Amino acid sequence: MIYEPLKNTSFCVHELLQKVDKKKASLTIGLPKENQSVEKRLALTPETTALLVEEGHRVFMEKGAGQGINYPDHSYADSGAEIVDTHSEIMQADLIIKISPPSLEEVEMMKPRTTVFSFLQLHQLTKSTLELMSEKRINALAYELIYDNTEMSPFVISMSEIEGAYSITLAAELLTNAHGGKGILLGSIPGISPTEVVIIGAGVAGTVAARAAMALGALVKVFDDDIDKLRNIRQTLGQTLFTSTLQPNVLRNTFRSADVVIGAMQYVNKTHFYRISTDLVREMKKGSIIIDLRIAQGGCFETTMEACLPDHPHVFEKYGVLHFCEPNISSRVARTASIALSNIFSSLFTFLADFGGLDQFARLDRGFASGFYMYSGRMVNSYVANQFNLPVNDIGLFLPGC
Repeated sequence: MIYEPLKNTSFCVHELLQKVDKKKASLTIGLPKENQSVEKRLALTPETTALLVEEGHRVFMEKGAGQGINYPDHSYADSGAEIVDTHSEIMQADLIIKISPPSLEEVEMMKPRTTVFSFLQLHQLTKSTLELMSEKRINALAYELIYDNTEMSPFVISMSEIEGAYSITLAAELLTNAHGGKGILLGSIPGISPTEVVIIGAGVAGTVAARAAMALGALVKVFDDDIDKLRNIRQTLGQTLFTSTLQPNVLRNTFRSADVVIGAMQYVNKTHFYRISTDLVREMKKGSIIIDLRIAQGGCFETTMEACLPDHPHVFEKYGVLHFCEPNISSRVARTASIALSNIFSSLFTFLADFGGLDQFARLDRGFASGFYMYSGRMVNSYVANQFNLPVNDIGLFLPGC
């Protein structure tokens, strides 16, 4: 997935666009080490690092940051990155690229007016962190909020593709005796009824998961509240695929026979939420499995929402159903996920530099500007603001020249 800026959707009039100074900006990029017990992904690979350095940017990487994706420090050093020893040093970069959102301690280390990219993961953000970011006039962007000329986030698409594919691999493992499951094969063979896989959400993750499950021979049923998504998934995967809106009686009958249920609804920037009730989970067969791909967004099921709480186990049994609620399961295939992220950043930073830097590009590209939830310390995203009961501003009021 390559990032492509929006065309003809800028904040500025056409005459102003013609006056843009195309002098390239040089970026100073910091690549910190995440808490690798929970997050192994890294936003840049050595290959992309080499491309950025060749274009005149400086890339600083914290020692050991690449361990989670099995890239040693010397791979980055050979690509032109400058390796630093401490977390506080890397937090002095002008532009910091993370996976998890910044913590209060990390914001304390940042210089005023620093720019930080990360996933949103609201359950890890705190109001005190946002208040300190405001004091320091930090620019904060979330990958889920940036969109390109398809009006979708390239970051969300890439991670959803990986999560959808991996969810079926994971379900197949959890169903085996080796992992305490019922000891059944995900799919079908002659003479044996196929495994039943139910997918809640017909977006990218749901489509990829459905394709993978169908390829194994499973009986797949997909539910969504968006009829257009259901129409698209049938056109993509074939008319034999069972699809339905979120009708309670249909869901109840489906849950009673399901072996695997995968939650893949998207909740970021949405005004309403559909979560599967506890009553439906109680109807499921003993030994069946729930995999929630949206724990980082609050969860798709009432029974998985508690897994968002600190120190709650990510794998647990409830009503005889095994719940797998690990946030960001793409981190389990961290190298693949990191390459996917790095591919997007390669083109995104080229646009940032070509258009003269962060502010200039934000002024010219609405899709990129939408990625800010804080701009110069001001809250500019209503979805995030509502979660923390903070006032929100229109980012168009603060972009220079507009």
